[in-house]
Amino acid sequence: MIRSQVPRLCLVFRLCLVVGVIVTPGGTHAAPIRAHGALKGPSDSPNRTHVNPSKPITASDKTHVISEGNTDAPNGTHATSKTPSDSPTEAPTPAPASVASEGPSPSPKEKQVRPFFVFGDSLVDNGNNNFLYTSARADTLPYGIDSPGHQPTGRFSNGLNIPDVISEYIGSEPLLPYLNPKLNGKKLLVGANFASAGIGILNDTGFQFMNVLRMPLQLNYFKEYQQRLSSVVGVKRAKELVNQALVLVSLGGNDFVNNYYLYPFSLRSQSSMLVDYVPYVISEYRNILVKLYDLGARRVIVMGPGRMGCAPAERAQHSLDGGCAPELQNASALFQPQLEQMTQELNAKYGSDIFIGANAPLINHDMITDPQSFGFISSSTACCGQGPFNGLGTCTQLSFLCENRDQYVFWDAFHPSERASRLIVHQIMNGAEKYMKPMNLSTIMHIDSYM
Repeated sequence: MIRSQVPRLCLVFRLCLVVGVIVTPGGTHAAPIRAHGALKGPSDSPNRTHVNPSKPITASDKTHVISEGNTDAPNGTHATSKTPSDSPTEAPTPAPASVASEGPSPSPKEKQVRPFFVFGDSLVDNGNNNFLYTSARADTLPYGIDSPGHQPTGRFSNGLNIPDVISEYIGSEPLLPYLNPKLNGKKLLVGANFASAGIGILNDTGFQFMNVLRMPLQLNYFKEYQQRLSSVVGVKRAKELVNQALVLVSLGGNDFVNNYYLYPFSLRSQSSMLVDYVPYVISEYRNILVKLYDLGARRVIVMGPGRMGCAPAERAQHSLDGGCAPELQNASALFQPQLEQMTQELNAKYGSDIFIGANAPLINHDMITDPQSFGFISSSTACCGQGPFNGLGTCTQLSFLCENRDQYVFWDAFHPSERASRLIVHQIMNGAEKYMKPMNLSTIMHIDSYM
């Protein structure tokens, strides 16, 4: 997720971007931009646990340290791309002993390769915005510094993000962004990532980024994808593949960070109280999920925002004492129960466990409140950034950058580090019902292996 800074512009686990949108006349996206200058951020100094590079960052400047712990993550299932823009994959990072599995882990027989589709915001965008004229992008170093090519890939991470790690678990190739011209022919059978940084559930969310793939366009591209897939495997087989696919949706954070709380007295906050705004956003999320069902989705992991107030950007801008920002925390506390109720109601309507709720605030809570037990040294300060908690501005070559990204829950002002993403996916795969309702992904894989 992402946020701009107009006085308070800035996505738990989302991105901060400066305003500077390049608009193209007509159309919804344009040809890829081949070169981009590094965005400049504030020069405020964070705490002394960070180092300020005296020269532009290169791959050789930083070494990725793999954390120690139990080897619960899969291995050998994620194909490595030769081009860094396609996949930043590397060997899976083991989860620590403190996140012992609370549910079944899939056996090799159960890890069937199935199509995988991703919709949503910067938490799950893997490079679509690289192909758009927009300021909501992560295509300059230090982003991607720990990817195999040590180059930015369009992911708001130092390396892998949540969909990449899920692909490892389900035995799939890394997904390509839908706008990537390499997504054609048999590559379509793997699935596609439609996500776009800066968007929200509401169409007016992220307006400051202008040219992004809002949800109506992501869904239209999903229709287009199915037509393209039909031309490769036939209409009947294309429908079967879509029905069998795993779908991940990550939405909601920007509707608060980049909309309701974008700046004091925002239009949304003036037009409705938070207690009325949350149900409205939930109802719009429901409409999106219904449209996904109508388009053939039958296994959908639904994520809302995490502990929004605990992001370094929110601590820096909205907290008086350095703790989690109370307004954003209140929004999270209102949103998650209503999201869970909505998905259960949809499952009752369809008579099947179509929608699987991932309790993002609870999943994030463990790492944020007790980072040391997971091997982190900080959950309040971002690895890359500037200002208090490294929470102001964006992550650029001029930013303070931590030496070991595996020691930080947050990579930048809003987004998780690769290692934190791995721990999030661990709970998606194996978490108890309090994390994943009505079942975790391992159970889904087991059930679906008999269908």
